[in-house]
Amino acid sequence: MVKTVFSIGLSTGENLVIKKNRLQGTGGYGKGKRVAVVSGIHGDELEGQYVCYEIVRRIKARPELLAGTVDVYPALNPVGITVANRMIPKLDMDMNRMFPGDENGTSFERVTAAIVQDLAGADLCIDVHASNRFVKEIPQVRLCEEYAEKLLFYARHMNVDMIWTNATETVHEATLAHAMNSMGVPTLVVEMGLGMRVNRSYGRQVVEGIFNLLYELGIWKERPKNIQYPVLSTDGEVEFIRADCSGVFIPAIEHNHFVKKGDKIGEIITPVEGTVEREIVAKKDGLVFTLREYPMVSKGALLARILTDIKTKEGE
Repeated sequence: MVKTVFSIGLSTGENLVIKKNRLQGTGGYGKGKRVAVVSGIHGDELEGQYVCYEIVRRIKARPELLAGTVDVYPALNPVGITVANRMIPKLDMDMNRMFPGDENGTSFERVTAAIVQDLAGADLCIDVHASNRFVKEIPQVRLCEEYAEKLLFYARHMNVDMIWTNATETVHEATLAHAMNSMGVPTLVVEMGLGMRVNRSYGRQVVEGIFNLLYELGIWKERPKNIQYPVLSTDGEVEFIRADCSGVFIPAIEHNHFVKKGDKIGEIITPVEGTVEREIVAKKDGLVFTLREYPMVSKGALLARILTDIKTKEGE
């Protein structure tokens, strides 16, 4: 059943309406449990749209397998999604820096407060993101170190390629994930793909992981097949490779590729001179889990991230 979570008129003359689809099962040991899947906090991150679609489609196709409740929130920033803008249009503010919100505050503080209130009490929340339009990411779960220990069980069952602990600002204070975790709602941040794009292969991989987790929680009655377990990392095991000059980056490897120290990652070329300005090589062995897609670079631009000292651990 589609419900309106919150609606408010904006100064631009538009109405911001946040909706969710509540899917409820009828029985089983998962009855009474609720999992929320949210996406669209950033309007240029569209991978979650396909994930939400697939979850709703699969549950509606086989409702007899659902024992608990799944709430799907595809667009927490619907205005941003409409214009493919990462920020809140006109305000140029990042919605994922406004949580937990304030029900007596500004318009968007009221929006974020309403979202938090609606999510409160869930047994698990999964916040689906994409990368920006410059770099491509393999499917991964990002955890804040503060809550990593209690979240690892859930993350290991998500069928992603890696778990990155204390990875980025996407899981830190004032984000939805941090707000919900601090309220006692276990919340995972999933990141994959490329901004303004939908990678169906990545989306299906994450959807299988979500149904696997629903199975582990007793909410879904059928275990998905061929679930993989991720490699684990911390910040100290990730090598960042950045450009030290301007030019055009031409990768020499594929994304999600294992490299050895000294292997060529790519080149930065200067088209007008017909020269190679820099040859980019790996400084350590590891997995290239982030690789630049947008070719134009300036000094300091992120070219790749390599996960080193790789560990694997099967789910419990």
